[in-house]
Amino acid sequence: MKMMLLGSPGVGKGTQAALICEHFGIPQISTGNILRAAIESESDLGLSVRSILDAGQLVPDEIVNALVKERLSQADCEAGFLLDGFPRTIMQAQYLVDNAVSLDYVIVLEIDNGEVVKRLSGRRVHLASGRTYHVDYNPPQKEGVDDLTGEALVQRDDDTEEVVLNRLNVYRTQTSPLIDFYQVLARKKQVKLITFSGVGAVEEINKKILSAIS
Repeated sequence: MKMMLLGSPGVGKGTQAALICEHFGIPQISTGNILRAAIESESDLGLSVRSILDAGQLVPDEIVNALVKERLSQADCEAGFLLDGFPRTIMQAQYLVDNAVSLDYVIVLEIDNGEVVKRLSGRRVHLASGRTYHVDYNPPQKEGVDDLTGEALVQRDDDTEEVVLNRLNVYRTQTSPLIDFYQVLARKKQVKLITFSGVGAVEEINKKILSAIS
């Protein structure tokens, strides 16, 4: 079972990815995890990644592609995998096609921008523990403070409305064209493209996804 998960920030990709991977017993292939592993390995490629990130630059497609290809060649991917955060660009998607990395399903989670802004801008975090709350969906017992310690909750800089809207714009301009790319492959019957609403209970969304791909 070889799959990819697509969707904007705040749509719930990480949660659904974990549930899908647990159900099928396959690894979740995350670009972030791959880059961190490369850096920790201190290989030549890993050192290159470190220097690029330290300079505040984006890791070039060529390096990301090579790291993903190496990861997919490992034994735990033989029974399948789920790509989360890769590909992000048409060039990366074409790389998979050119290197005969076929996918069974591309799963798209959709949600409107207003709901994303509400989800992310309402998030509050207890920095010391990482406990997360939401002013509407999962509020603390006392407004503004952590349930266990009574310490102040904070809003992360990347959860402000301005930053969230910018992240959505980046997704729309860079990543959403991938949906068109895979629609073309779907019409050629090279992959199955399935779209789900990201609004609703986590369990219900997951049940719909598993029903469609099982």
